[in-house]
This record gives sequence, structure tokens and C-alpha cells, in this order.
Amino acid sequence: MKPNMQPNMLSTWDTCVTPLTLTHTQPNTYNKPEKPCQTQSTVMKNLQTPALLPILALTNVIVKIIASVSIHPMLTGPDMAYLRTRVVFHCIAPNSSMPVSYELMQNNSVLIATRTNLQADQPASFFLKVAATTEGLYHCRATSGGSAGVSNRIKLTVVTPASDTRLTSDPSPPVVYQGSCIILSCVVTEGSHLSYAWLFNRKEVAPSNSFFFNLTGNKLVIKQVTPEHAGNYSCIAWSRVQDANRFSGSTEVQVTVKVYISKPEIAFSITKEGDGYRGNVTCWSSRGSPPINFSLSIDDKEVGAFIATEFPAAWFSVAMVPGLDMGEARCQVKTEMQELMSDPVTLEVVPVGGDVKVEVGYLYRADSTVAATRLSCRVRGTFPYISWLFNDSVLPSETHLDSSFQPVLPYYVFTHHRRTLVLTTLGPEESGYYSCRVRDSYDRSGPWVESEAVLVQVPDRIFQFMPGGTSSPETVPKVFITTTELITAEVITIAFCCFLLLMLVVGAACVYKIFDHEQAVARINMTNSDALPLPTLSSPLEGNQADVSSTQCDVQHQNQVVEVTL
Repeated sequence: MKPNMQPNMLSTWDTCVTPLTLTHTQPNTYNKPEKPCQTQSTVMKNLQTPALLPILALTNVIVKIIASVSIHPMLTGPDMAYLRTRVVFHCIAPNSSMPVSYELMQNNSVLIATRTNLQADQPASFFLKVAATTEGLYHCRATSGGSAGVSNRIKLTVVTPASDTRLTSDPSPPVVYQGSCIILSCVVTEGSHLSYAWLFNRKEVAPSNSFFFNLTGNKLVIKQVTPEHAGNYSCIAWSRVQDANRFSGSTEVQVTVKVYISKPEIAFSITKEGDGYRGNVTCWSSRGSPPINFSLSIDDKEVGAFIATEFPAAWFSVAMVPGLDMGEARCQVKTEMQELMSDPVTLEVVPVGGDVKVEVGYLYRADSTVAATRLSCRVRGTFPYISWLFNDSVLPSETHLDSSFQPVLPYYVFTHHRRTLVLTTLGPEESGYYSCRVRDSYDRSGPWVESEAVLVQVPDRIFQFMPGGTSSPETVPKVFITTTELITAEVITIAFCCFLLLMLVVGAACVYKIFDHEQAVARINMTNSDALPLPTLSSPLEGNQADVSSTQCDVQHQNQVVEVTL
């Protein structure tokens, strides 16, 4: 049965197919089998169409996805470049079918250039001349065989090298006084992305040296200028792109630091000119930066002025007559910041005269031996010249030479403008008669006034001062002083004891007043509490007032305690 059925089925199918073909060309032939064949064809078409649509759609999606991810271009190039230089970007789409078309885009919208590459795995190069408008965000777009891809993005920054660098100061010119502030700025005509370096006396200023300098951006700030900050300053503006550095330096600017002048001092001297005399008044300050305007006033009348440009001192010549009061002189100094006056001095020269005498004092060591002898020449006169005599021979004021031409230091020294003679040793050779003679220093031909000679030798009697009345010299160290020094020490001791006693009395009085005040307040509180009993309840307002009152009392009490302590 089976072999017989198969040919029938095939013939039936063929018979059905044949009329289908004939039916299209000859619709009126074979009418009987037309309906069964048309019905079967329609059913087959309806069954195949819905099954193929999802497959076709999925295939289309897959093809599009494959086409969209098949190209992955990469862009390489610099991220920084100097102005007016050339840069190159390279774009490559590996594993892409040739040819590949490349487009370089700026800021997502501006087309810079187009390249077509016909060789596999070869990048497309884009050369650009850097201008100010070149800065921006770059990417490339590659197209191959109907597929396209977008590369990574590179931000290009245009760096302008520094030019025409100069240094400015505030204040200008850079002349400041000690303790003030100065700001130095490094300014360029053009430049971007700059860093700054500072030089002080041609040595680099380290950023860590913040004690002397404060570096902020293109500024160097010195908040409190000292004389050590004076010198030459310069700056360098520089930038770096990759491994290339560009520098631009300024010229040096000298910063001058001035010192405030101190209170002026005044002194005068006198010289003999022929038969007359001239006075020389000196005005000076111990510190101060020139230029300084000096002026001299006598009895509030200006008699001279001078501008000191090197040293803070000035000299004025005035008329002078010995024995006459020429007036009260004062010096005035003036700068753009200060104006000061000196203390007054009376321009009066007292000639040498009157009695001249010598006072002798001995200085002792702890072992009761003489350490030195001090002789003082008491004389009346403004400008005396004193000469000392030993056994009627003048003592030279300089070292002398012995027979071997070796300098020998004398056994004496002069102090206080030769008013005092100190004998460093006192033996038989140094013992003898000493005297002083005096004349006016401004008149070499003037007369001498001589004192009486006094005998100086190792004293037989010494003044021993022992504290506390101790009678045992072995247990308590001895202190030996002269009669004049003993009187001075006693006066100082008595004055100190009186001052200490006065302070104790004042302190006791203050403490007594404090305790007396506290007792009075306590009695008043007790009296008020007996007369007006406190209520058992109080409002919040009353409580606050009580707190405020107690606080004020505490403050008053603290003020009293502090006042007593001071």
C-alpha cells in the first residue's frame, strides 16, 4: 500500500501545482481543481509570513548593531601647546575595511579637516597651526563601508609665553620706612598659565622662607619691612608645555628701607680765631636714614639749616664769647615722616678759674691690699684742659719707649677727659706728691691754674666694713671700700629701707579698707534682713534682678581686689 500511495500523492501534488501555474495564465481552464489549489496556496502563504517577520527584524537589528560597533577610532595628540607653534593630531580606526574616511571636529560642531586613508592600520594626520582660537575640545569621526565611529576627546589648551616682563612696586618708587608694608608685582604684557620665581640680590627666594617674604601668585609681599629687606629684586615669569620651558625675566629694582630718626642731640664747643672766638654747635641723631633736614634755633630763632645726605649729623658755626650767656640753642630734625626737637642747651662758656684741688681715694682687695688709687681733679670751667704732675714732673699722656724700643704701659691711666687719674700700682716708686693744673682747652696761651700737691702713699689705715657687726674676720668675707663709697652705700641702703617701709604701710592700709568694707556690707545686709523679711516666693523677674545685682557686686569686688593688687 505504501509504495502505491506515494506516487498518487506526488501526482496529486503535481496535478495541483500544474493547474496553479496554468491558472495564472489561463484562469478559465480546469475549473474543477481551481478551488482546492487556491485554498491550499492561500493557507501556506498565511502560515509562512508571520514566522519570517521576527527573524527578519532581528536580523536587521543585529546587522545594524554589528555595523555600529565595528569601527572604534582613536585620537592622539597634545593637550597643551604654545601659541604660534604647530601641533599634529593622529586618528586611526584599526581593523577597518579600506578606504576609511576621517574627519577632525572641534567643539563637537566645527569641521577642521578631512582625510581619506587607503592603507590599512595607517593613521590619518591633521597638522594645525596654533592660534588663540585653536583652543578647544577635539575628536575625530571615522567612516568605513557604511559604518561610522566617534573617537575619544582631547582638550587642547593654548599657552601664551610670557613677554615684556617687568617689576612694579606699591608704593612707587620702592622707598619704605622700617615696619611698613611693600608689595612687589611681576607684570607681563602677555602670557598665560604662568609661574613666577623671585630673586633677592640675585639669589632665589624660596617659598618656604615665609618669615621674611610672602609669595602669592605674581606678588611678593613684605608685611613688616626691616633694613635686611633692602636690596635688589627681580622676577621671572615662566611656563611649561610638555618638556619645553619658556622664560621671561624683569630688570632689577632696588628697594630702599629707611630707618626712622631718633631724637636729636646737641652739643657745642669753642675755638679761638685770632683775637675772637667761634662756637661750633653739633646736631646729630643716633639713627636715621638721610636725607635729613637739620636746623638750629637760638632763643626760638632759626640761625642755620643743613640737609644731611650721608650721615645723620650737622654742624653750625655761631658767635661765642667766654663768660657770656649766648642764648638757649635747640636742634630740629625733619623728614617726610617725622619732625623732632632736641633738648635745649645753654650756650655759655665758663672760663677756668677758682680753686683747684685733688681728692684721693683708695680701692682695696679682699685681702686688705691696695688695688688702685684714684685721684680726682676738682675744677671750675666748661672746657678745661688738665695736666697731672708727679713730684713737679708732668705725667705724659702716651706710652713711652724704653732703651730697647719696646712699648711700656704706664702705671697710670686717665679717665673722664683727664679729670681722673688712676694709679694701677702703688709702691715706693709710685708714692709721692701729685697735683693737677688746669687751663682753658680753647686757649693754648691761657694761664694755668694749679692745685696744691697731695701726698699719695700706701695708707696705714683702711676702712673695714663688715655686715651685721660680725667680729670674726675668718668666718665672714671682708669688703673694703673708701670713705666716699661707704657714705654712698649707706645712703642707698637707707633710701631703700624707707621705700620698703612706705610700701608696707600703703599695702596694710588698702587691706584694712577692704576688710572694713566687707564688714560694713555684712552689717547692712543683717540690718535689712531683720527689718524687712524676705518673701517665701519670688517671681522670675525678681530672681533675675537678684542675679544681676549679685553679678554687679562680684564685679565690684573683683575690681577692688585687682586695684589693691596693682
